[in-house]
Amino acid sequence: MNTAAKGKVTVLGINGHFGNFAAQAFAAAGWEVSGFGRTNRHPVPGVKFLAGDADNVEDIRKAVADADVVVNALNLPYDKWDNGRMEAQAGRVIEAMGHTGKTMLYPGNVYNYAATQRHLTPDAPQTPQTPRGAIRVRTEALFNAAAARGDFQFIIIRAGDFFGPGTSMDWFDQAILREVGKGKVAEMSAPGIAHSWAYLPDVGRAFEKLAWHRKELGQVENFHFAGHFVTSQQMTAAIQAAAPAPLKVVPTPWTMISLMGLFMPVMREVVKMRYLWQNTMELQDPRLDAILGPDFGTPFGEAIKAVVPGFFPAMKQAA
Repeated sequence: MNTAAKGKVTVLGINGHFGNFAAQAFAAAGWEVSGFGRTNRHPVPGVKFLAGDADNVEDIRKAVADADVVVNALNLPYDKWDNGRMEAQAGRVIEAMGHTGKTMLYPGNVYNYAATQRHLTPDAPQTPQTPRGAIRVRTEALFNAAAARGDFQFIIIRAGDFFGPGTSMDWFDQAILREVGKGKVAEMSAPGIAHSWAYLPDVGRAFEKLAWHRKELGQVENFHFAGHFVTSQQMTAAIQAAAPAPLKVVPTPWTMISLMGLFMPVMREVVKMRYLWQNTMELQDPRLDAILGPDFGTPFGEAIKAVVPGFFPAMKQAA
């Protein structure tokens, strides 16, 4: 296959979970892919690595110079979003992109919305529940403004919590499978409260699909990726079915996590987002569903089976 057939794409933040799966999806679909990061910790076959620092505008500018499409997968540690740092990172990317007319794709999340909003469509008002959500709204506004003045095309794909093969440091492993080594799986929510999940290989393919159709889209676009909307009970049942050893269902120790937050900034921020597990907030977007086509996503049970067994070598070591 001619890898330049679909064009050139640069993934900023190639070492992150989303960035890595996005690079895989674009490479598999026939793009010429470059991945930007400080180190090449997670090499992707067929992807050219570009070393650079996301704090350096010139490094980013060089990385995106030849790209038709830029996937902005840069992120900051969970407890480092405040004091204007997230907005500053966005500003560096905007400066590096310049007035080039390229396409930027960006992963959004549900933090932009309030707990009372049950159906999250792209036209739903953004009324963030927390300071973290307000940061996301302000950051997206910077990109939207740059696109509106013609600097580049900006496409957000908003998704639920990520999970995927070989990934860690997400809600999936840090909360639900936190005690897998003790033969336990945790329920995050009360019965009947569903949550939005996004299987990373599917999210990567969705980004590639929209990049391919970018010339049919507007200058500023906001899409919502439905993914898998399941209750905690459906999630734990699927995990138990996929696990190679028995797992006992236990409640999430929110009180203990809150106490940990007194000493651990990341845990303190995690507790602030508990409302996401206490309320039903469903991502919906018939327009994106139509673009992706029927049967686009990996079935829920199949996705869980691709992820869960990878945690059991660690379980054996802890036993």
